Amino acid sequence: MTQATQPQKQTRPAPGGSFVFAGYAYDPRSGELQMNYRTEPGSNFTEIIRFPLPVKEPDADRREALDRAARLIYLLAGVSYYKTTVAGRIVCEDLTSHEAVWLRELYLKGLGEFAYRNDLNLRDCLAFAGERAAKLPVSLKGEGGYLVPVGGGKDSAVSIELLKRQKKPVVLFALASSQEPAAPIRACIEASGLPALVVERRIAPELFEANAKGAYNGHVPITAILSAIAVATAILHGLDCVVMSNEHSASAPNLVQDDLEINHQYSKSYAFETDLQSYLRETISSDLGYVSLLRPFSEAEIARRFAGLSRYHGIFRSCNTAFRQDAAARGAHWCCNCPKCRFVFLALAAFMPKDDLLNIFGANLLNDPAQQDGFAQLCGLQDFKPFECVGEIEESALLLGALARKPDWQGDTVVAALAPRLPFDESRYAALFDMKTPHAVPPALMELLDAS
Repeated sequence: MTQATQPQKQTRPAPGGSFVFAGYAYDPRSGELQMNYRTEPGSNFTEIIRFPLPVKEPDADRREALDRAARLIYLLAGVSYYKTTVAGRIVCEDLTSHEAVWLRELYLKGLGEFAYRNDLNLRDCLAFAGERAAKLPVSLKGEGGYLVPVGGGKDSAVSIELLKRQKKPVVLFALASSQEPAAPIRACIEASGLPALVVERRIAPELFEANAKGAYNGHVPITAILSAIAVATAILHGLDCVVMSNEHSASAPNLVQDDLEINHQYSKSYAFETDLQSYLRETISSDLGYVSLLRPFSEAEIARRFAGLSRYHGIFRSCNTAFRQDAAARGAHWCCNCPKCRFVFLALAAFMPKDDLLNIFGANLLNDPAQQDGFAQLCGLQDFKPFECVGEIEESALLLGALARKPDWQGDTVVAALAPRLPFDESRYAALFDMKTPHAVPPALMELLDAS
């Protein structure tokens, strides 16, 4: 089972007008970064990010690196506002040729799902121009340590517990739309027992107004934006490496359309990881690290390891309802009716006692006939892989096939209905737990993976 290739479909050219990067400014006294954008004709947008202030004042080199990281956030966060009009002209001053090429790549692939859903062709309008000479990277002599973004799900919990086994400091990172991150993130931070830095991101209210009036809307490469904010936070607080928790399957596209891979998780992919590593090395500092610790793992291997981390079982959550922008609209439990709920349930079912898993979710998703089509899509029996952060099609199919060989699960409605339609190969299933390549995990961190 492979990712679907979709036939060419009619797409609309992007509208006219301009999208302007109108400037940014960072105030070291308040820790506030203000970023301005506008559409012509159209709207002005101002996004604000507030960083927690460090105990120690940054030196001159670190202040320079911080400004460059702030500029990176500004360039990447613009994607949220560009998509309202997908303007035919982009005005962004002082780009290098490297930046112009990378930004086009990031916007094109990061907005792949958005363009697909809106029947848009972005190839001809995404034009960034750059001629500025690149500045030399700066030298950063920090005390060292890892900054680990926490998403409230199983992946970052596995990374956290692995990193606790080494000697360098580990500080957690969370992004919040208010002063408090979503409940699952707060709970996972508390369960970890580690210190955390919370950054507040206030998306321009004009964006929501534009959406309410019918502006183009859809998925953006949010992990790219979060990664840039995490890099700036690491610089500000003297840490030297951002450690993500993106797995091998994040690189797999959902489908291929007109020779363009469309991947909901593009900004979690290995391609994005290596692009950002190159940018940091060449534009900010070669002393900064950015790596995904779990890149050598499949989702199945992460689920296997998470099954042993009982302290997180009652508090973690991957369901999108828990992370809505409007805190009042956030769900307090797993919704049990979305691709992420289905996939996490399926992945953990292979490794956790059944009663424990049912206690986490409050329902048996694999014994609900209404869930059958959703699981069929995960396993490649319908359409293409859902536009969500879920495992590869073959991985889901093998996990479900494995459950058909377990007495506790084989009689459940969905398993009994779908397993006969899915070929199961013991060797392919065993290979899910092998180390995957490519990855950029350095030897010191690979030792953590190999030893567990």
